[in-house]
Amino acid sequence: MAATRNYQSIGEVLVNVKTEFPDITISKIRFLESEGLITPERTPSGYRKFYADDVERLKSILRLQRDEYLPLKVIKERLLKADSGEDPDQPTLEQATSGVDTDGGGEDLAEAPTGLQMSLEEMAAATGVERERIKELEQFGIVCTHGPEGGRYYDGDDYVTLSIVKDFLRFGIEPRHLTMYKHFAERESAFFEALVAPTLRQKNPDARRAATQTLGELTTTSRKFKQALLRNALRDNLATG
Repeated sequence: MAATRNYQSIGEVLVNVKTEFPDITISKIRFLESEGLITPERTPSGYRKFYADDVERLKSILRLQRDEYLPLKVIKERLLKADSGEDPDQPTLEQATSGVDTDGGGEDLAEAPTGLQMSLEEMAAATGVERERIKELEQFGIVCTHGPEGGRYYDGDDYVTLSIVKDFLRFGIEPRHLTMYKHFAERESAFFEALVAPTLRQKNPDARRAATQTLGELTTTSRKFKQALLRNALRDNLATG
């Protein structure tokens, strides 16, 4: 009697996780492996062997991307901490000094990974947003490529943006609809920058730190204010609808 196989192929893993993560693709799984987040065992002929722990690790990564919009750099740091027995939710020095929320509540935007450079294919595989959609979003200025001609790439900010935009796309919202957020963000950014410009022009490092802190506090207050206005507007619309 043949021994029961206690691992899954990459195709079987795809079927396994697709119920919870319908946008998952084999390319995405391979991309996560190339980034060192998952390390499935290989057969002598090169086929991947996913054991139960590998599948659970993959699901954990996908949940962190979907629910907390965490970039891969931060997810990798959390996994390394967990692997070494440390508390994965303990904030790093960078997080502690940047005002980024680390309590898992998902209320604040995750820091964009620095130095990230992805091609269109890599970004599509990493975020689950189709290539054609990314190109369309670029046409509307929601994301943009960087670098010289012939070496264009998307960066960490584009990654975070696409991770959020994917949730809008699930509800049938088109890229053109998102331009209202872009236009408002540009106006708000200019307004906040004008408020702190006198402080930023000072060469005193303490003054510049104070200006950066002020921008962070203004951003947090703005987010809360917009949430309250949206909630009130929806309540009024539903009451009169």
